[in-house]
Order: sequence, then structure tokens, then C-alpha cells
Amino acid sequence: MNTSDAVFTKIDDLYQNILPAQEGYLISDIRTRNKPSRFSISKVIMIIISFNQSWFGGFKTY
Repeated sequence: MNTSDAVFTKIDDLYQNILPAQEGYLISDIRTRNKPSRFSISKVIMIIISFNQSWFGGFKTY
């Protein structure tokens, strides 16, 4: 397993514990969109981490 796989696994494990706890703190009175995302939060965080560690100047060219 390379380092990016290890980091992704740790992020995914963290968010598996955080998201159910976070659901209890959300306001349920406000009408919100509950459209499921194509990416999991763990994947989005991993993309952000790899972008910040890279030498790219802009996210559009990444």
C-alpha cells in the first residue's frame, strides 16, 4: 500500500465516525437539498490534500 492509499484509508475511517455524529447537529427545520453526491467526502478531502502537496498554481489546471 502506498502513502496515498494509507492517507485515504485514514481519512475514510475518520469520516465514517464523524458523519453519523454530525447528522445529529444539523438543523432539521430548514428545507434543504439532500441530493447524494457522486464523490464521498473522503475522496474530496483526498483531492484537496493532494492538490495542496503538489506544485500546481491553480486548481483548474490540476
